[in-house]
Amino acid sequence: MDPEFAPPLLFEKSADGIAWITLNRPQVLNAVNMAMRDELWSAFQAVRDDPGVRVAVLRGAGDRAFSAGADISEFGTAPSYVEARRARHERDVWALMLAITKPLVASIHGFAFGAGCEMPLCCDIRIASDDATFALPEVTLGYIPSAGGTQLLPRTVPPGVAREMVLGGEPIDAPRALRIGLVHRVVPRERLEAETADIARALAARPQRALRAAKEAMRRGAGLPLDAALRLEALLAEGAGRGDPP
Repeated sequence: MDPEFAPPLLFEKSADGIAWITLNRPQVLNAVNMAMRDELWSAFQAVRDDPGVRVAVLRGAGDRAFSAGADISEFGTAPSYVEARRARHERDVWALMLAITKPLVASIHGFAFGAGCEMPLCCDIRIASDDATFALPEVTLGYIPSAGGTQLLPRTVPPGVAREMVLGGEPIDAPRALRIGLVHRVVPRERLEAETADIARALAARPQRALRAAKEAMRRGAGLPLDAALRLEALLAEGAGRGDPP
């Protein structure tokens, strides 16, 4: 298919309950435009609402990039700017991802810049190939990371490292990303798909009520005082103990 007419996002659901969401603009390094954002919104709504989906994997098409970030070709015109702000308020993809109780896995290769670095931060498990590079270069371009980068990165890696990445904008390679905790695993490029599938299948096979309750406890408890977080944990543990529905 001519890349010009290819859908910006691919969504496939496997028989074992894994949703595969593929950023599909490889000709522009999977840059995120408004059309792709709309498709991401629909895809993650499907992940949230479809009882047949147990785990979702986010990945990028092509050989060069998971995603190079926002599509700057849409910048600079008043209608596009207004539309982008409206879309952001009406379809906050990043908030939707963070609210999903099912496990989200990011499978990252090549460039993961800007929004391409921030989207994986909204996922629970991040696996990268050894050729992956990560950066938040927005400040060097005159704006700031606005898909959660200034908030999620300091909650994921040491705060001083987060400041270096956000203020400096310089890329880091996969081995350093592993050392600082930005990703959970680095594998040879040729093993990325298989290793990702293994992780996703393992998550899909676990008791789903317990898995989602554990994720919800961590997500909601992070913003609570410890005593309130422990009460939340106890409440969710009681529900999880009832087992998965038939």
